[in-house]
Amino acid sequence: MNISANNIILHSIEYNSEGVLQCKLREGELPISPSIGQFLSDLHRTYQSKANKAFAAFTDKSGKSPIFKEALLQESAGELDFVGFSQKAAQCLVEELQKHDFAEQGVLLVSKYSWTASDYLLIGLLQNNESLSVNDNLELQVSQHIETSKIQLVARIDLTLLSRDPESNRYISFIKGRVGRKVADFFLDFMGAEEGFDAKVQNEVLMKAVDEFCEEQALPVVKKQEVREVAFQYCKDQIKEGDDINLSTLSEQFQETPKLEGSFYDFVSEDYELEKSFPADRSVMRKLTKYVGQGGGVSISFDQKHLGERIHYDADSDTLTIQGVPPNLREQLKRDANILSAASVDEPEIDSETPPF
Repeated sequence: MNISANNIILHSIEYNSEGVLQCKLREGELPISPSIGQFLSDLHRTYQSKANKAFAAFTDKSGKSPIFKEALLQESAGELDFVGFSQKAAQCLVEELQKHDFAEQGVLLVSKYSWTASDYLLIGLLQNNESLSVNDNLELQVSQHIETSKIQLVARIDLTLLSRDPESNRYISFIKGRVGRKVADFFLDFMGAEEGFDAKVQNEVLMKAVDEFCEEQALPVVKKQEVREVAFQYCKDQIKEGDDINLSTLSEQFQETPKLEGSFYDFVSEDYELEKSFPADRSVMRKLTKYVGQGGGVSISFDQKHLGERIHYDADSDTLTIQGVPPNLREQLKRDANILSAASVDEPEIDSETPPF
């Protein structure tokens, strides 16, 4: 489903010749054209596909500036136009960046769009990259472009959820940095927000609940794998559609599985601290149908259905035996095994009775 672009404006944040961070403000919105619409759609799709997203909400705690929140509420109430709001946001971000030791600069994008019956505000600091191209005169020329597939400093506010449930702790989502708290250190601070809802934890609790539900049902291994596959496929479909996991709907999916008794929804409602709905985390959900582990230079991943058939684990010796090695891996192993074998044959034998010197 395509998005419907409503507003978009760009501001430039960069260092001047004296090394001072400054903001070059645009005075008007960009007109919504097919190319602009496609650009926003590409950003939206990239953002949706990011697995390392976290969630947040505005906070009244001291030390957090309320300027961004107040400006957004004024814009939503019609007391401030979109351009004025975006300029306040840009100035607020520059002030926050100046507090930190980051050399972040780039193009600040502020945009409002609609998707699946909700309105969103997308705000991101994008990098303007240079590339070479050939013109009609067969000359090399330098051009600039924004790589929409590599966005990192981006946050999105669900304006519909914020309006409907201001007490929610998840109407702001953002791409969480893989190293440290780079985004949370200044991107959330400039919005006056703090991290709240942890979707990854919710997914991990859900996975634990599915396993314990199967144990309570005393299901055999094959049946347990079937239930986990149902949960995985449902979560996979939700990610594809951009929708949240709904515990009630997932419970209904389980009811279609033969020999299951009781309601999964009732089961998780008693002892698990799960929201009624939350976004699916792809990295966690894939563990429903796969065994995944890495460490000490070894990385192993395989479908759970193979355990006990092609793959056997001996707990006493802590040994994993694989029958039927994947062809591409087999060829690599055979090649290197032959090399090692040839090397050992070529090594000269040392006469133990003859001193080496």
